[in-house]
Amino acid sequence: MLALVKEKAGVEHLGLKDCPIPTCSDDEVLIRVSYGGICGTDLHIYHDQYPYYPPVILGHEFSGEVVKVGSKVKTFVAGDRVVGEPHNKACGTCDQCRNGHIQNCSDKRSIGWGIDGAFTEYLVMPEHLLHKVPEGLSMEEAAMAEPTAIVAHQLLERATVRAGENVVIMGVGPIALLAAQMAKISGAGKVILCGTTADVEYRLKIADELDCYDIFIDVTKENAEEIILKETGIGADLVVEASGAGSAIRTAIHVLKKRGRLCAIGMTGKETVEVPWNAAMMKVIDVQFNMSSSYEGWNMALSLMASGKLNVRPLFQVRDLTDWKTCFEELEAGKALKILLKPKYTGEE
Repeated sequence: MLALVKEKAGVEHLGLKDCPIPTCSDDEVLIRVSYGGICGTDLHIYHDQYPYYPPVILGHEFSGEVVKVGSKVKTFVAGDRVVGEPHNKACGTCDQCRNGHIQNCSDKRSIGWGIDGAFTEYLVMPEHLLHKVPEGLSMEEAAMAEPTAIVAHQLLERATVRAGENVVIMGVGPIALLAAQMAKISGAGKVILCGTTADVEYRLKIADELDCYDIFIDVTKENAEEIILKETGIGADLVVEASGAGSAIRTAIHVLKKRGRLCAIGMTGKETVEVPWNAAMMKVIDVQFNMSSSYEGWNMALSLMASGKLNVRPLFQVRDLTDWKTCFEELEAGKALKILLKPKYTGEE
């Protein structure tokens, strides 16, 4: 089967390779991949800015169809449409696992960086990490479940957007626009997007189509702090930092009201970022650093998408796996929000 493999450590070293079709053990499921979504993490791995264990097939966002099940699998059969949580190899015995936070297990080796992932034709997943795709939800939309589950977990479970709150979103990428939609669904007062001039031509048009914000601030031309203070009176109740940019992180602290909340989702790709520590202290802000998704986040994500309340279709486009390099370049250049790679099938399971 054709797969996109990070062959060894170092910048790039990524390419298509013929790999054997995996086999599933007694408690695992063999899945024929329908679509695999390119994540910022994949770009970071490409540039050697995120931990991984080469050689490894990239891709941790996927939708697919079950083709085989192990002898101990009880809840899935061939033909089921599924998506899966990328929490493979969690130990099950550490304090994080025992408290239900397997996504934070130090032993976790998720598909796409720790073990072989979804940018290929077939994927093996353990039964306990799979979810059935709700009826009426397309496989393309279902491939957006993982990033949607991340936002649902961080924003709805942990940061808990409250009705009437003014929410600022730093960034205009897919995570940012999912967060903006969820803030609106939760009854937020004003939703303010902060981006750059580069976002106006493409990304902001998608945001307009989604009707998920009230105000857009071009931080390269406008003073975000002044505008947000004017629009809110006292500053933002909640800032969702979804850009990973150091300047946006600093701005997030300055635009929050006293005792406001900062929900940090964006990865920086850097080891350190300069932060206005004293300003954060004087405002007594609450900061939540976030990583990955929870079981309930997946349930919320699939429910919101299946109900039609949350619209993911404008966020993505579908391309062939063989076009991966152009896709990576377009994402890095801001010419696309999310790209789903469709495998090129070369063999039989």
